[in-house]
Amino acid sequence: MDNDFIVLQAETFPSTSERTDRERLCWLGERLDFRSPVLNGDTVAMWLGSVLLRVRDRKGAVVPLEANTAQQAYEQRRGKRNIILKARQMGISTWIAGRFFLKTITRPGTLTVEVAHNREAAEQIFRIVHRFYESLPEGLRSGILRASRVNTGQILFPELDSEYRVESAADGNAGRGMTIQNLHCSEVARWKGDAAGTMASLRAALVPDGELVLESTPNGAYGHFYEEWQGAKERGLVRHFFPWWMEPAYAGSAVQESEWTAEESALVQRDGLLPEQIGFRRQLQSNFREMAAQEYAEDPKACFLASGSCVFDLECIAKRAREVHEPLEKRFNGQLWIWYPPQPGRSYIAGVDPAGGGTDGDYASIQIIEQRSGMQCAEFRGHIDPQELARQSAELATQFNQALLVVERNNHGLAVLAYLTTVEHYPAIYEQRGQAGWLTTSVSRPAMLAQLGAAMANGSEIFSSSRLLAECRTFVRQSDGRTGAAAGVHDDCVMAMSIALQVRAEMAERSRVER
Repeated sequence: MDNDFIVLQAETFPSTSERTDRERLCWLGERLDFRSPVLNGDTVAMWLGSVLLRVRDRKGAVVPLEANTAQQAYEQRRGKRNIILKARQMGISTWIAGRFFLKTITRPGTLTVEVAHNREAAEQIFRIVHRFYESLPEGLRSGILRASRVNTGQILFPELDSEYRVESAADGNAGRGMTIQNLHCSEVARWKGDAAGTMASLRAALVPDGELVLESTPNGAYGHFYEEWQGAKERGLVRHFFPWWMEPAYAGSAVQESEWTAEESALVQRDGLLPEQIGFRRQLQSNFREMAAQEYAEDPKACFLASGSCVFDLECIAKRAREVHEPLEKRFNGQLWIWYPPQPGRSYIAGVDPAGGGTDGDYASIQIIEQRSGMQCAEFRGHIDPQELARQSAELATQFNQALLVVERNNHGLAVLAYLTTVEHYPAIYEQRGQAGWLTTSVSRPAMLAQLGAAMANGSEIFSSSRLLAECRTFVRQSDGRTGAAAGVHDDCVMAMSIALQVRAEMAERSRVER
């Protein structure tokens, strides 16, 4: 290949002929990933971005799009399917937008879609893309790259039949009905609602040989982005991690080696931090405190554990999750798992968290524990209505030696209890102050969760269910102080187990007092 010709193609934009410009654009589009000695080993896309595209730098100046350290590292390892975990303001979103913009204007018939976590972020990304368009030579913008539509989220190039769209994940219809060649999903860890469902819809719209980028700063060891990162290998995703010190602008007052802490010395030895970066790190810790590890990630594991606010001990959950084994038996299409069948002479407690029964709502859950040890013996989790839950609960509790059946009587629980007493005639139903069922209140809920948290921290070997442990990992403290499942996940197994353990503790205390 004539390397000098690569340079000539862009340096002579625009020509006097739209046909010539189209030929040059398409020629470059076929070679965007080509690395040339004449370009100092950069790809054609990296060089073309610096020639054609402009961005606003940290000082507010409009400058060419030239790859920084993190962006160069991404280009070295980039694949067709990518997931990026990063510190904040590393320029990765801008770089992906620039790369995809070049693919859109050099490859006819291309649809590029960027999906931000909310509308404000989508508008900010589109301003970046619009600046790319405005920085193109006037002859191109009035010629082959003239746009028939430039609005708050779309640029359409009719001469190429190409389009660049920026949407919000808050729109449940993002990507529907499209055939996408390039898909960039930004700040996935902060997508609200059914993030997994939105992502599945977008992936379905991506052509088989299309390019995918999922990127985000961390936001807790739970949620869809965390699951994507953990399962990257199985999903065919290339993982990229960019810690804050890859950004040259992140530097402070130099801290001399004699003043380094043991942790700082280890970072210098492991990652080659400079004295100025140690100074910046101290500023981060002073200004952001516990949020520093989330906003300015240093380690791909620690940043997840340090960010977010899981109610339970994540290390205990992770350790137990590595140890649990498959159930001895599965029934009802995998809804019922049994690890330890009932043993003669033993007593059991069945905690029940009811639900309405719809396939889109919460699950109903039953947790069977052995009263003396607290060992989890069986678990049911499924979308069933109150009448069917009453039948399943009575049947399962009967199997486990007439287990004490503890049904949360909030909301749908009243219907379950009614069926249990009038239809199933189950004889061993827990009562609270003479009323059947367990009432979860603002007073009892913290005690229930504390009971589960203590069991997880001090004896996690009693838990057998990977479903339960997954829910524990995504059970978080919200910004308003309330606790519950993170967006897009459930906590039904958690609540059923909390009820069972709390009643077990009550029974143990009552037995102690009576003695």
